[in-house]
Amino acid sequence: MKLLNTFSDRLISNTKSIVFAVSILSVSGTIVELLAGMWDATSHLMREPELFWTIQHVAVYTGVAMITLSAILGSIILITNAKNISINKGLKILIIGAILQIVAGYADSISHDIYGVDGLVTISHLVLETGLLLSALGGFLILSNPRKTRSRRIIPLAIMSVLLSSTWIGFNLTLLFGSVVLCLPFYVAFSSGCAVL
Repeated sequence: MKLLNTFSDRLISNTKSIVFAVSILSVSGTIVELLAGMWDATSHLMREPELFWTIQHVAVYTGVAMITLSAILGSIILITNAKNISINKGLKILIIGAILQIVAGYADSISHDIYGVDGLVTISHLVLETGLLLSALGGFLILSNPRKTRSRRIIPLAIMSVLLSSTWIGFNLTLLFGSVVLCLPFYVAFSSGCAVL
């Protein structure tokens, strides 16, 4: 019991450091995932083989792993030190986003195993992108805490990650709802077409 109390006291005293690590990991993971997603889309243009375990997908899921690690650290903060409401809101959104991305990654893996190539707009991709947007938003909310911390220097990157992830999901939803008219130009780039639902 004494060991648990010592660990808890030490963890509470290091909350600022943990919040800083959560901020860095969530924003960096989001940016890595966005860049890797663009790399994956470019590989479609180059007609590279489409399997789940390509280097592009490994890069995407490296970003997901960074966000998941930030969510795990954020969970520790929520459990041990639930005093700051604005940080807690960001942490909860970040955790939900990480969970969505893990579930979507597993579904994307199954989709690749069954169908091989997948299109730009799939259910697993939309869930992954929703989780990405929530993770970016959660990271931004953590950073926008009114207290002055060293993590506030990366707020411009957090804003950029929210804007880019919302643009990415907006683009794919436009393709989904615009259906055939908007998907035809992308058919050449994405050999399986836009909508494999």
